[in-house]
Amino acid sequence: MIYLDNAATTMPKPPEVYSAVLDAMKTCASLGRSGHEAARKAAETAFSCRLLAGELFELSPEQVVFTLNATHALNLAIKTIVQPGDRVVVSGFEHNAVMRPLHSLGAQAVIAGSALFDPDDTLTAFDRAMTRDTKAVICTHVSNVFGYILPVEELAALCRQRGIPLILDAAQSAGILPLSMRQLQAAFIAMPGHKGLYGPQGTGMLLCGQTPATLLEGGTGSLSVSMEMPDFLPDRAEAGTHNVPGIAGLLAGMQYLKQRGWKAVSDKEGALLALLQQLLTGLPGVRTYYAGGTLQSGVLSLTVDGWDCEMLAEQLAEAGIAVRAGLHCAPPAHQSAGTLANGTIRISVSDFNTRADIESFVAVLASILEK
Repeated sequence: MIYLDNAATTMPKPPEVYSAVLDAMKTCASLGRSGHEAARKAAETAFSCRLLAGELFELSPEQVVFTLNATHALNLAIKTIVQPGDRVVVSGFEHNAVMRPLHSLGAQAVIAGSALFDPDDTLTAFDRAMTRDTKAVICTHVSNVFGYILPVEELAALCRQRGIPLILDAAQSAGILPLSMRQLQAAFIAMPGHKGLYGPQGTGMLLCGQTPATLLEGGTGSLSVSMEMPDFLPDRAEAGTHNVPGIAGLLAGMQYLKQRGWKAVSDKEGALLALLQQLLTGLPGVRTYYAGGTLQSGVLSLTVDGWDCEMLAEQLAEAGIAVRAGLHCAPPAHQSAGTLANGTIRISVSDFNTRADIESFVAVLASILEK
């Protein structure tokens, strides 16, 4: 199988990730609950993971909260800041992990910036939409549909100037693009472990610029006599038993990235997308959504005249090519790009893809279209 669905979950992982997960399952107990060797090893693994995340994203280890995924992290962040009826400004490229919590809360979501690959439009639209009664700004760093890199550094500066909390969805950027809590000074940054950080599924992190509310209450191993959750991080947001094997795998994934370097990963992915665009150019009926350079990361979407994207993806799968088709859980992005009716086919690469993968995909696609 040629796997080009890395925006959903990266496959394969570095070999060290598989080894770390298995070792943790064999040797680690629950962290923060006991003083025996297996509990100590679990605690050391979790702290090492927080420490490395703090180094990579420039914040203190205790500001790193482990979550199940980016959706869990975003719900924690959103439900800390946003109240029913609040006015919240979001980009035109948000995932349902942002839009559905806002809808559930009864918040007023104002969409700002719907022009694809146009950072000036994005910034101008946010500038106009950020009124005095805006309670939060929520923005994806990279569109999971089109790979559009939004101008989050400039947007963060606008938020700081106006005293508006920023929640950043780094689902498609963590591990690939530079990302600093110190520089952005966001209220929260949410990220999955199982995508660009090369960790296992069921892992994620919320980087906390402020103390979050609680989605769950329960045991933390600290202040057990109190019926209130601890008021300090990370305990306040981590009730119950941790996914220690997952955390161990996430640590190994981030260690791989530290050694490899995010720029090397980003450069490789950019080169693969440029090759893909070059090879797709001229295929009959194929429309690509491509800007390249500093405007696009890791993802390229396409449509084909006369084809239902789901049916085409099924034929690709039968030929051993794994892509994703549809709306990708991000209807605002498709509304912005005019692809809401039929969706797109999304090709997303990782550090483990090769030129041969891209060439094979294009060859198979061309063969299907010829038939």
